[in-house]
Amino acid sequence: MAKTVLVTGGTGTLGTLVTPLLRQAGLRVRVLSRAAREATDGIEFVAGDLQTGAGIAEAVRGVDTVLHLAGTNKGDGEKARVLVDAINAAGLFPHLVYISVVGAERVPVESAIDRQVMAYMASKRDAELVVENSGLPWTTLRATQFHDLLFTMVSALAKMPVVPAFDFRFQPIETAEVAARLVELVQGEPAGLVEEIGGPRIYTMKELERSYLEATGRRRPVFTLKAPGKAARVYAAGGNLTPDHAVGERTWEDFLAAKLAAAAA
Repeated sequence: MAKTVLVTGGTGTLGTLVTPLLRQAGLRVRVLSRAAREATDGIEFVAGDLQTGAGIAEAVRGVDTVLHLAGTNKGDGEKARVLVDAINAAGLFPHLVYISVVGAERVPVESAIDRQVMAYMASKRDAELVVENSGLPWTTLRATQFHDLLFTMVSALAKMPVVPAFDFRFQPIETAEVAARLVELVQGEPAGLVEEIGGPRIYTMKELERSYLEATGRRRPVFTLKAPGKAARVYAAGGNLTPDHAVGERTWEDFLAAKLAAAAA
């Protein structure tokens, strides 16, 4: 009988790429969703909420693997704990696979300013620790920023008459490449913290914004800001980068061209 994989965050940007790949690999796929819905393409949907815990016991029932993709800017540690507690309460011992972010353990989020600027990094690190200490067989993959996320950021900022750019650098990676790697990990043995993955090139935030403005034919001045706080300084110094693991193949330029072409079609 095929193994059953529960995917949290299965309806998000990454999840919608992962779930069909899991099906193609011959796995049974169950997606945790805020609302119940009919099964489609062989994918089962189960209603549940990681914030309240409602429906999580039913969602984890009988699964062999849990792929935890759900994440927000804050509270990921608590949500991971809800998930792990439900698994333990059911007496299960599934392989728990988690997607985190490069630099989660390096960027210190200590002060109120740090939490305002880098809450996401702290949230991912909190969840990492829950997974590591869960008592379950686990695997965690850290990836750099997705092209899709950075596109959302630069396109929003480009609407301003003067475009701000923090003194950050990014190493964007294609979301589909991360999805493919996660499917490999789901099918493999628990491996703990595996080698992180990043995109093929590193860009300043100003470079990303200028490339978007140029590609869309907009003329806007772009100015650089220094983000306050210790966490931002570590981030600006490259705490979110992994140049030694630049395994991604699709560049920001290729992604941007394809994204804008699709929008214009």
